Amino acid sequence: MTNSLNQVYPVIWHNNAVSLIDQTRLPNEYTFVEISRSEDMARAIKTMIVRGAPAIGVAAAYGIYLGAREIETTNREEFLAQLEKVAQLLSETRPTAVNLFWAISRMMKTAYGSLGTVEELKQTLWQTAQNINSEDLQTCQAIGDNGLQALPSSPDKLTLLTHCNAGALATAGYGTALGVVRSAWRSGRLERVFADETRPRLQGAKLTTWECVQEGIPVTLITDNMAAHCMKQGLIHVVVVGADRIAANGDTANKIGTYSVAIAAKAHQIPFFVAAPLSTIDFALSDGSMILIEERHPEEIYQVGETILAPTGVEFYNPAFDVTPAELITAIITENGVFAPSDLVKSQVKQVA
Repeated sequence: MTNSLNQVYPVIWHNNAVSLIDQTRLPNEYTFVEISRSEDMARAIKTMIVRGAPAIGVAAAYGIYLGAREIETTNREEFLAQLEKVAQLLSETRPTAVNLFWAISRMMKTAYGSLGTVEELKQTLWQTAQNINSEDLQTCQAIGDNGLQALPSSPDKLTLLTHCNAGALATAGYGTALGVVRSAWRSGRLERVFADETRPRLQGAKLTTWECVQEGIPVTLITDNMAAHCMKQGLIHVVVVGADRIAANGDTANKIGTYSVAIAAKAHQIPFFVAAPLSTIDFALSDGSMILIEERHPEEIYQVGETILAPTGVEFYNPAFDVTPAELITAIITENGVFAPSDLVKSQVKQVA
């Protein structure tokens, strides 16, 4: 759904159910899927009808509530036992995006920590899911504004490269990396966005460009292997990407291909920023080697639509994410400020304070 500023909201509570923009059909079809059962929410997350770490977290929070609503017992202990099964179902959908687990954990802590009847507990869970949704929107707007302040001061009009889609579609709205884009555009600092197509699922080509077009932001689509060339030609002033999980030392997991962009940016002395909420930082992981990388079905590589791209007999490797080492990252933009990767622990202290 959109508002007068063409703001996109991919996860909306509407008519006693969750309406998801079906991102698998963009940009050709702008349609919605109505979700009223936890099992259907798990399927929507797994099949990437909803995608992007923060948006997955919001969707999972609503999924917990939908599961709670399906439980018929009035016995608190039995209710919590059944709710644990819902949490397990949702947690098995996407292994890399930490916001999924963060949102589920917050919902379950709410369930265990709330007093009252089971019906009152269900209402509390619904309110918590609503809070997670609205908080993420506010977080993204803060990330955008903080990112604007972190951008290079020259030239006056910047060209910005981004990889994959870390926009409104990947969050509750506004976006993380594209939140920085939106804030820069609305302040007059942005000349143009260069969007990597982001093979193999083409989120940059299908989703990032679609978002930019909706808001009238000039956008140029390039294939992933053109990024270094564009940097060498002086077409790129800054890179801003999102994140699915950030380790305590700043190593960052994002969509496959991000690591290559970071290497190219370093070689051309171009600032490389990661924009993500604090909930994406997994302080339990000391470094990126501990991040579990999701591998997806090989058909994403060998098939586009009905067209088969590779011969029978070839083998495939399809990791959905890669990890960019902290030393390649200029800074990490959060809702609480902009931090060097080595200073992320300070963001944790600020968050607790």
